Amino acid sequence: MLQCAPSARILIAGQAPGGKAHACGIPFDDASGERLRRWLGIDRQQFYDPATIAILPMGFCYPGSGKSGDLPPRPECAATWRRQLLDQLPHIELTLVLGHYAQDWHFDSRKRSLTERVKDWRASLPEMLPLPHPSPRNSRWFRHNPWFESEVLPELQARVSRLLQQKA
Repeated sequence: MLQCAPSARILIAGQAPGGKAHACGIPFDDASGERLRRWLGIDRQQFYDPATIAILPMGFCYPGSGKSGDLPPRPECAATWRRQLLDQLPHIELTLVLGHYAQDWHFDSRKRSLTERVKDWRASLPEMLPLPHPSPRNSRWFRHNPWFESEVLPELQARVSRLLQQKA
């Protein structure tokens, strides 16, 4: 459930595949992926081009479901291979860190909530951008945080567009 090539300039650091994506073997081939592609302002062809966009979740397999959604990624996965794989992506200029499990790993701080990290998105630029997970389960978060769509998404789309144009 990963996609990467050494030439990739954008990294999507997700959590773990959902049940549908795990079953079909294509990362973000679900409603979360549709929302994420809208956020990025790109189509499926651009999104699934490993030469440009790397997709490297915290866990490669679907962790199962719990009471309030999917279980967290298995912790041994990232500890075993994440650093080695990131070292194979020398041209990453923008890392999109989706959800609090990925943010906890990439930002080395469990003391901040996802909302606090995303509200402070400018502090992580230009290398990283913390984002909520694009899952439909997060609809309530999006309703309570309308600033995300009006402030963060235009900047995200502009950065992605610039990086894609530089590739050409």
